[in-house]
Formats: sequence, structure tokens, C-alpha cells
Amino acid sequence: MEYALIGNHPAIQKIRELIGLVSDTGLNVLLLGETGTGKEVVARLLHSASNRKTKRFIKVNCAALPLTLLESELFGYEKGAFTGAEKLKPGKFELASEGVIFLDEIGDMPLLLQAKLLEVLQSSEFARLGGTDVVKVNTWVLASTNHELEKEIKRGSFREDLFYRLNVIRIELPPLRERKDDIPLLIDHLIEKYRRELNMDHAFILKGEMRDLLVSHPWPGNIRELASNLLRLMIGDDPSLIKAELLKAGNAEEPVSSEHGTSPKPGREEAEDGGLPEVRSLKEVKARAAEEIERRAILSALNLVGWNKREAAKKLKISYKALFNKLNGLGIGRESAGNA
Repeated sequence: MEYALIGNHPAIQKIRELIGLVSDTGLNVLLLGETGTGKEVVARLLHSASNRKTKRFIKVNCAALPLTLLESELFGYEKGAFTGAEKLKPGKFELASEGVIFLDEIGDMPLLLQAKLLEVLQSSEFARLGGTDVVKVNTWVLASTNHELEKEIKRGSFREDLFYRLNVIRIELPPLRERKDDIPLLIDHLIEKYRRELNMDHAFILKGEMRDLLVSHPWPGNIRELASNLLRLMIGDDPSLIKAELLKAGNAEEPVSSEHGTSPKPGREEAEDGGLPEVRSLKEVKARAAEEIERRAILSALNLVGWNKREAAKKLKISYKALFNKLNGLGIGRESAGNA
């Protein structure tokens, strides 16, 4: 997968320069920024610009697993270390040796595990769970968080010594609302990216009021939220519904098309009830996009052969049974013919 840092904002230009400067140093990098600002993109660009680019890039989400599972995930375990440990399993640090480990959401790592991570950063060695043998690694550590770690340190939820070990090179990503001039570039980049990923054989053009609204929206979910809404538009979600959601979330006036020479009014960051608007999962939207494209392909094949399912299966190059299962799973019946 290709990764790119899109934009001309001074902060983005500085990050590009930093990537070139630090990519071969092996110094720990701490990536800071709100959710959805592109911290993983920068981590992957650091990897691809380094002399470790042919080695593994391994991501670990520190917020997704409880303490015991996260420890075994990071450092592995020996056979018999606990019930169900039937064979030795290397951890992510070991697998990423000579390559890169990306510790996403490091601010959510439990304190007990922070101490062990600090030891690894200091000595580049550890023992697997249930073992005594020392495992030596040469792993470049990149970490990210949307927390303000200095505040977490004062609250006692993040170790100060670990912070200084991670914060050797600090890269801060600005929220999208602070670089609105980059939004049109991001819109065009994302449309082309998803057009290729979805194998769309026709152009998708976004213009007028909807484009103006996307440019003016405050995007509390940042690039991830923008990408999710663009993908929804591309797979055929009702534009008026998306427009209403964005106007409500941003509490903005409906923008006047830039064709009339006026600028849309920027919205506020919070929803009417004081909370942030819900950001749809990009993974969920992508899955729905794939399902919708598959549905359209099946309907097209069925209509082409007069709903002869065996002939449709041949055209789709799948078995009759597979087609039957997909028809049931997608809820496709002859009454769907008009929606192809």
C-alpha cells in the first residue's frame, strides 16, 4: 500500500524534512496529534525512507489489548508459560528486530507494562513470558499517542522516564482544521486512492456545495473522518443525508458555492449537544463499499443473463453455490433488478 503525506502547510513541509533527517538514525520517535491526523502514515513513511525498509514494520495497538495479552503480544512467551501456551511464540519486538515496531496509542499502555518497555528501550533485551533466556533485539521504536503525555505524567498515569526515552525525536501533526488549505488536495488524493482501490472504471467528481462543505467543515475526526465521508459519497450514500449530518455536527450555515465568489462559513468543532459528532469507522465504510460493489456486479450479471443463476455464476467466475450464498447474504432477489 502506498502512503503519502498530502499538503503544503508549513507543519507538513517540516514533517517531510524531519522524515528525511531522522529516517536512518534509529533514534526513537514520538508522534503526537489528535486521532485521525495521520500518525501511522508518518510512521510508515519513516520506515520506507530508512535503511530498514526491506525489514518488517509491525504495528501494535497498545489500547486494544488488556495487560496480560499486550505483554505476551509484545514480548512473546515460552511453551508452558500459561494455560494454552503449547509452543514458544516470539513477540512483536522480536519479530521486528532489524525492522520497525510502531507502538500506537502508547499513552494507553498500562503502567506495569511501561516499566518493562522502559527496560527494553534501555538495554535492547528482554525475556519472554515464562522464560529466563535473554532475547536481544535491534528494533527501531516509533510510538504515537493522542494524549498530552506531560499531563498524564503529572496525573501519575505515564512514566516520566519512559516519556524521555520515547521523546528523542518529536513529531507533532496538526489537526485538519488548522490546515484548511490542504483539504482540497486531500479530497482529490483520497478520491483517486479509493477509485483505484474500488476498481471504479468511471471518474468521481465532487464539486459545488458539497465540496465547499467538506472544505469548510471543522473535521474533529480529522483526515480519517474526511476519508470516511468521501468513501460514503463514492459508494452511493445519500449526499443530502451526509450534508445534513455535517451541517448539524459543525453547526454551520449551509455554504454558498464558491462559484458565486463567497466563502463558506466555518463551523464549530462541537455538535449541538456539546459532544463531538460520531465518526464512522473507515474500516466499516470500506467493508460496506466492497459489499455494495459486489452487489452491483452480481445484479449486473444477473440482469445480463435474464436471471439465469448458473449463467451468472459463470460470468462472475464463481461457483453456483458461492453465488447462491452471496445472494442470500446480500439479500438479493429479482425485485432488486431495478436497483442494479
